[in-house]
Amino acid sequence: MNVRRFAVLGAAGLLALAAVTPVVAQAPQDPLGVVEIPAGEPIHVAMWGVLSGANAVLGEDIVRGIEIQIDDHGGKLLGRDIQLTKEDGGCSPEGGATAAQKLAADKTIVGLIGSVCSDETVGGIKTITDAGLTTISPSNTRPLLTDPNRGPEYAGFARTAFNDAVQGKVVAEFVYNGLGLRKAATIHDGSAYAEALQQVFADEFTKMGGQIVIQEAVSAGQSDMKPVLTKVAAAAPEIIYYPIFTAEGAFITAQSKQVPGLEKAALIGSDGLFSSQMVVAAGPAADGMYISAPDYSAMAAGYADFVQKHIAKYGEKPLSAFHAHAYDASAGPQACANNHIQL
Repeated sequence: MNVRRFAVLGAAGLLALAAVTPVVAQAPQDPLGVVEIPAGEPIHVAMWGVLSGANAVLGEDIVRGIEIQIDDHGGKLLGRDIQLTKEDGGCSPEGGATAAQKLAADKTIVGLIGSVCSDETVGGIKTITDAGLTTISPSNTRPLLTDPNRGPEYAGFARTAFNDAVQGKVVAEFVYNGLGLRKAATIHDGSAYAEALQQVFADEFTKMGGQIVIQEAVSAGQSDMKPVLTKVAAAAPEIIYYPIFTAEGAFITAQSKQVPGLEKAALIGSDGLFSSQMVVAAGPAADGMYISAPDYSAMAAGYADFVQKHIAKYGEKPLSAFHAHAYDASAGPQACANNHIQL
């Protein structure tokens, strides 16, 4: 049988596969290449993204969403087993580049789910696109990745995640209108995700009449945040916005209350900090902080069923912010295969 290697895929909805009809005619040759799947072999999809280190919870949350999608189809597509493999992207451009090279070299893969961190996609997307593959990310929120003026290397990228052009604006509106605060500081970690998101917030907050009193940065792996926080304290912000990841975010949260001048400053993060691991690592200082993340109450009725399946399978509620987006994203490569496989 032949599977098309590349297709332009939109965000797949829950139970999207149920509405897809297999193509009986011979699959056409594709200038981007085809995948030959011998009789009896599985249909191979792959997940790529951070699976180790302090941010592994983000990748594990996504893996679980994919696995529940596969379970909902009995582990099969068109009578074939679905094979899921995973590549760790390390939440960095270099890790994403390495993972993408491995995936592009595997000629059995029909579609990808990922990456997890926007930096991974920045590092690996050209390799993915050049290989004729499509990847659908459940959690890449950096605006540039789907900007109309993005480069041709992003042709193989789509996402079910929201866009930080929206998230940053919503956070700014919440701080300005909801909390009534007018002086904000931002901290990013140099990642494509965090740097872009804090800037969207800063631009929108300024447009509304707020003041960005200081914008600072920390490094991945940094644990002593007091020098940066001392600079921030000197600017006297009412709130600090730091849309970064688990380890560094927990250090900032915990240490901010130890810096004179920040005792009463409100704290706000975003989806990269949305996990119980961050709360545990930050300790009591996390009490009362704000985090922007998907509104699960706005999702379709199927989400409640998803949560029950998650509890039954893993013995706990979802770990982070993007499990539902991963469930939807994983329908994309399967739908691609379903549309272009000849039995």
